[in-house]
Amino acid sequence: MISILFACSGNKSETQSNTPPIDSFDYKVDTFADIKILRYRVPGFENLTLKQKEMIYYLSQAATEGRDILWDQNNKHNLCIRRTLEAVYENTTDKTSDDFKKLETYLKRIWMANGIHHHYSEDKIMPAFTAGFFTDAVKSIDSSKLPLEQGETVEQLIAKLTPILFDPNVMPKKTNQEAGVDLITTSANNYYEGVTQKEVEDFYGKMKNPNDSTPISYGLNSKLTKENGQVVEKVYKVGGMYGAAIERIVGWLEKAAGVAENDHQKEVINTLIRFYRNGDLKTFDEFNIKWVQDLTSQIDFVNGFTENYGDPLGMKASWESLINFKDPEATKRTEIISQNAQWFEDNSPTDKKFKKETVKGVSAKVINAAMLGGDCYPSTPIGINLPNANWIRAKYGSKSVTIQNITEAYDQASLGNGFNEEFMWSDTERERAAKYGSLTNNLHTDLHECLGHGSGKLLPGTDPDALKAYGSPIEETRADLFGLYYLGDPKLVELGLLPDAEAYKAQYYQYLMNGFMTQLTRIQPGKNIEQAHMRNRQLIASWVFEKGKAENVVELKEKDGKKYIVINDYEKVRNLFGELLAQIQRIKSTGDFAAGRDLVEKYAVKVNQDIHKEVLARYAKLNIAPYSGFVNPVYTLVTDKNGKITDVNISYNEGYIQQHLRYSKDYSVLPTYN
Repeated sequence: MISILFACSGNKSETQSNTPPIDSFDYKVDTFADIKILRYRVPGFENLTLKQKEMIYYLSQAATEGRDILWDQNNKHNLCIRRTLEAVYENTTDKTSDDFKKLETYLKRIWMANGIHHHYSEDKIMPAFTAGFFTDAVKSIDSSKLPLEQGETVEQLIAKLTPILFDPNVMPKKTNQEAGVDLITTSANNYYEGVTQKEVEDFYGKMKNPNDSTPISYGLNSKLTKENGQVVEKVYKVGGMYGAAIERIVGWLEKAAGVAENDHQKEVINTLIRFYRNGDLKTFDEFNIKWVQDLTSQIDFVNGFTENYGDPLGMKASWESLINFKDPEATKRTEIISQNAQWFEDNSPTDKKFKKETVKGVSAKVINAAMLGGDCYPSTPIGINLPNANWIRAKYGSKSVTIQNITEAYDQASLGNGFNEEFMWSDTERERAAKYGSLTNNLHTDLHECLGHGSGKLLPGTDPDALKAYGSPIEETRADLFGLYYLGDPKLVELGLLPDAEAYKAQYYQYLMNGFMTQLTRIQPGKNIEQAHMRNRQLIASWVFEKGKAENVVELKEKDGKKYIVINDYEKVRNLFGELLAQIQRIKSTGDFAAGRDLVEKYAVKVNQDIHKEVLARYAKLNIAPYSGFVNPVYTLVTDKNGKITDVNISYNEGYIQQHLRYSKDYSVLPTYN
């Protein structure tokens, strides 16, 4: 049975019910380490019907119930570490010491990362406080407040956690992508335990039928481990692994189904519930097919085991959730894109045999996020394209979204930070960025999600997992290139998506500058690039830079002792984007592992150390945190004296620390070790 959390009766005047205007909204919440925490507005929530507001409330509760699933997926010790540190944080009497302040910063960092590994670089986050302080702090509090296992002493807890926290050689990388090593045994995530990469590949290889035209997403919702010497799957479901949290998710989904906007949406939710109960990936496919066909509901959601970036083999999915509703005005641009999807596919620079003869079911919309959960919280994407199964995309289409209120928060929080003045070559580039930057950023996201991920096709018999560890960066490269190539097409001006033939240049410059230089602010000195999206951006920028050198298409210029990217021929840059897209699509369509590996390893992984050092020094002077996370709004049920729901209020007042401590108290039902 599920208790209603932070739901209470009250009057509208008790909480904020109308969306604050942009110019009076305080987007900034906190800054620490390399992170800034922001708020996002939810414009239009007050205009929804009571039933729609209720649905958002229930779906938001379900989104928060899965938080601990992700923590455990990221590392088997994460929940133990978080619960121990939160107990210290809340129960230490002296909160003024330098070590305590360092513990507070570390705790805020692991909240951001949903665990002890950085959310982007995936390197282990090293505490600045000492092991001695940790030992004394844990011993100083009531042992009943600590996450002790059956028969475990406080001393044993400290001995267990100390090397995990303080030894840089213990579990150093959450998801290892280094070539030539066992990616499973060298990764610290909790998708696998006691098995090697070869055992994993053999286990799932025996399951796959190359002639199956509708393959399930093998291994998506399970942990692979050994029992009595045999490799087995522990399936995530009610009554299985993570069952306690999934049961609560199901309870809220059942409430959401009761206020669904229409019968089809209700069936979508009920199919997801059925999947959570049986853990059968065929049911998951049924859910995705029904979900992608729901094009009329204003409220929409992602909830479940979705993206596979955290698995070095690209099979197992992290738990995530995003509750949203459609922004009708902003959606007009994505509707234009969707309506012309076949034209874009037909005119792609890729080989005809890799193109879809008939593009089906491409739907796209601009949304406002109402709640972020799991792997979408605190850090969240700005666009999503689902489902991921290639055969469902080919037969039923896909849904693409651009998250308008998240990009708004990023844009508003970055005003006047001096970044463009420091890294752009001249006023020409800065003026284009000011005039067209926000529009072309959003449009590139639209094209990436709506068409890029849904474009092209696999040739018959190609294993969707053939690219293995290189699958994610290759796929993101493909989608980015599709968007970049078409941003420079006159068709976008003809369709009214861009105001003139100059606008696309803002995105071209920003993209190459970021891919070649400024994204390196997110990498520690001496490190390679690991994250899939960063790899894809450097791959594109470095490849274009190398191929364009002969004709001086793009160059690195120096001015006042600083290096800058300069684009001398934008049209030729577009042609290079098209040339690389054709290569990437061939690799994807044929499952050419060797070619994909060679491209990624040559262009996407290694960092130019001289440029990196310079970029870090210039960036440090700006005092800008390179990463952003968010706090969620708080929704409260309003009831009359008889307990009848009369409204749902929204408040933006909760702080970062306050929110995470509340989530840990109210949404934490999993055992410490699963």
